[in-house]
Amino acid sequence: MSALVECVPNFSEGRDRKVIDAIADAVRAVPGVALLDVDPGAATNRTVYTFAGAPEDVLEAAFQAVRKGMELIDMRRHKGEHARQGACDVCPFIPIAGSTMADCVKLAQRLGERLGQELELPVYLYAEAASRPERRRLPDIRVGEYEALEEKLKKPEWKPDFGPARFNAKAGVTAVGARGFLVAYNVNLNTASVALAKDIAFAIRESGRLQRDAQGRKLTGPDGKDLRGPGLFKGVQATGWFIPEYRRAQVTINILDLDAAPVHKVYDACCELAAKAGLRVTGSEIVGLVPRRVLLEAGRYFLKKQGQSLGVSEAELVETAVQSLGLGDLAPFDPAAKVIEARFRQPSPLADAPLRKFLDDLASRAPAPGGGSVAALSGALAAALCAMVSALTYEKKGFEASRTEMEAMAVKAHALLQALLRSVDDDTAAFNKLMDAMALPKADAAQAAARQAAMTAATKAATLEPLSVLEKQVEVLDCALLAEKRGNPNAASDAGVAGLLARAAALGAYYNVLINLVGIKERAWRGKILKRADLALRQIVRKSGALEKSMRAKLRKPLK
Repeated sequence: MSALVECVPNFSEGRDRKVIDAIADAVRAVPGVALLDVDPGAATNRTVYTFAGAPEDVLEAAFQAVRKGMELIDMRRHKGEHARQGACDVCPFIPIAGSTMADCVKLAQRLGERLGQELELPVYLYAEAASRPERRRLPDIRVGEYEALEEKLKKPEWKPDFGPARFNAKAGVTAVGARGFLVAYNVNLNTASVALAKDIAFAIRESGRLQRDAQGRKLTGPDGKDLRGPGLFKGVQATGWFIPEYRRAQVTINILDLDAAPVHKVYDACCELAAKAGLRVTGSEIVGLVPRRVLLEAGRYFLKKQGQSLGVSEAELVETAVQSLGLGDLAPFDPAAKVIEARFRQPSPLADAPLRKFLDDLASRAPAPGGGSVAALSGALAAALCAMVSALTYEKKGFEASRTEMEAMAVKAHALLQALLRSVDDDTAAFNKLMDAMALPKADAAQAAARQAAMTAATKAATLEPLSVLEKQVEVLDCALLAEKRGNPNAASDAGVAGLLARAAALGAYYNVLINLVGIKERAWRGKILKRADLALRQIVRKSGALEKSMRAKLRKPLK
């Protein structure tokens, strides 16, 4: 998929399962769209839907969802803890991959226009799609909520961007926009006091808290506006509420800027503020989905606070984040279901297979997986051994001086490990595409030309994959050399085996480059690739030779 866009509409119904499911079905019915999450809340009487796909498909799914919501939800009977003003209260588009904010602004404008024309629904554009500055923030658009709409829509300044400027008692109005990734996040407290939860919320949110005089009266500035003390984090909206099903209060937070307000820092701030108020934070919850980087950054943050090495696997970083943020406090937290990238992860038939099955497939008469995938696996094993030596060194007393470089090496080794694991499957996939190209018809000149073009493209791809594996072994050997030189001496043999595996991976990948280059008729391209392969191999032979020489000297010395 060349472009990926996410849409996260919020509907004002969180209790009636039939309505919730009907809106979800309207999204599922649009081809090319994946419904990633449906997160209803009984207390808020609100459901957050998350779906993604190609831009045009997501646009259609958003329209169908809003139409179904307008049909089934009656705002005249709606009550809930969350601020709201419409059946579909808000519908943002979010760029994920291969798409830009400008693309999502256009999607918001097109959806707003269609809702206004076809459904006669009043629509306000907000965030990056806002038509005027005073409509960028949702709280500003929602002022007075649904109950104020009838009078607001009579005022010229509240004329919708699309649709009629008249009150739709059943559907209300909808805000459609484009924004960056918003994390809806709740911090759980060991109290039922909404006032205490709000006190923490006022301290962390960007708008801060109202300033008051000794008599408790609000202070105003020369312009007549209320004076506020600044909050701790930019890009944070927050308040406090009580959740009956959990019998506790929460600080409910929208994080609009993950760079200015990382989840882990917001959480720690809530913990500190709660402790000052005699409270305890018992955990937190993420509503909807979250980018993987949020958990990876949190994992690194908490490991660093513990004085632990950051050179660990992504799985360990995620688990550290889940435990440190208490994401399983109210319900189990499954990263495979809650991390957006995981929902779009392509299966890896080889890398994810049990070892026995992989070996059985390798030993079969099928031509793939073959030497290319084995070379990639050898490189991945080498990188994993380097990471292991780093971990065994970082925690060993007497090696404190090596911690910084061991940690940096482990971070690099884990990145190489992940890349090389992907190559185990990618090499086989490239070979299969070449076989598919060879099977194309060639009955006439046009078919023969198309077949030849497809074979050339597939052969190039099948050459570049092992070339990538080959070149990565230069970095793997750098890790192995450092592991042998500065690592825990009790793991010296592991560093040596890493070097041997990296050399084997490099030679195996080099052979696959050479055999595929035979099928390339473009001499200039072939020469360029061969030059890269020879350069990498020379470096690998030199580095692996130095490592082997050092290993023999180190391991034989005690035997003399």
